[in-house]
Amino acid sequence: MRVFVAGGTGVLGRRLVPRLVARGHEVIATTTSAAKLDLVVQLGAKGVVMDGLDRMSVRDAVAAAQPDAILHQMTAINPVHAGQPSFKHMDRWFAGTNRLRTEGTDNLLAAAQATGVTNIVAQSYAAWNGLRQGGWVKTERDMLDPMKGTTAAPGMAAIGHVENAVVKAGGAVLRYGWFYGPDATEALAEPVRKRQFPIVGDGAGHTSFVHLDDAASATILTVEQHAKGVFNIVDDEPAPANQWLPYTAACAGAKKPMRVPVWLARPLAGQVAVILMTEGRGFSNAKAKRELGWTLRYPSWRQGFKEELA
Repeated sequence: MRVFVAGGTGVLGRRLVPRLVARGHEVIATTTSAAKLDLVVQLGAKGVVMDGLDRMSVRDAVAAAQPDAILHQMTAINPVHAGQPSFKHMDRWFAGTNRLRTEGTDNLLAAAQATGVTNIVAQSYAAWNGLRQGGWVKTERDMLDPMKGTTAAPGMAAIGHVENAVVKAGGAVLRYGWFYGPDATEALAEPVRKRQFPIVGDGAGHTSFVHLDDAASATILTVEQHAKGVFNIVDDEPAPANQWLPYTAACAGAKKPMRVPVWLARPLAGQVAVILMTEGRGFSNAKAKRELGWTLRYPSWRQGFKEELA
């Protein structure tokens, strides 16, 4: 197939593009900067500069590519674009990404319709943001938490827009867990080493992770099978913070994370961080394994963290 990867130089795009090429697909990958076109070539793809927020730019790029499939991997959470990560100020941290998940999604879907593309796969998120009711592990039938009243609410609304619009267009939405792997693990390990990532309260809140290579393999299966609907792309072991954080510290050669009571964490780190640590819900990957035939190289974050941080 001719596969158009919007956001081909992001952390997942850099793992995804060469794998698509290796499987015989012709890949056209976008970047927002001409300076990154050489990187796209190194990945084996044809590069094109595109502004996902400019409808004409998207229309022209897709029309020129004449793809059989479109992969929406556009985000703007790199510190260059979004500043330093902050759960306390998640609305500011994800402002650019939220626009790409709303305006950018609409632009891509309009371009897809204009060129007759129906094989569409878009990025969503499922790490700790399951609805805070019932059990700790959620399926695709469960709602995501809208996080009303928190700084994460605009981001959850943007995710809802992606999911509704892409599924309505007959495409597939992949709810990726918390990424780790090349160019992603250090973003988690660095604050752990600096003891800036404490366990809040009882640390019972669950999180689901996924290695970038496993996320890439699931994405390829989805586009090759022209799958439709929503899939959780996470590993086999959703885990509470009181397990994965100390394990991460041990793998990174750091001291054990500190423990902070909820009353202190709320003003310091914000309500979203408290929710993640104490009430977060993880996700099940059973549907993706069953319907896509997906197998994981890293079934557990335990194996992956140990290897990545060795």
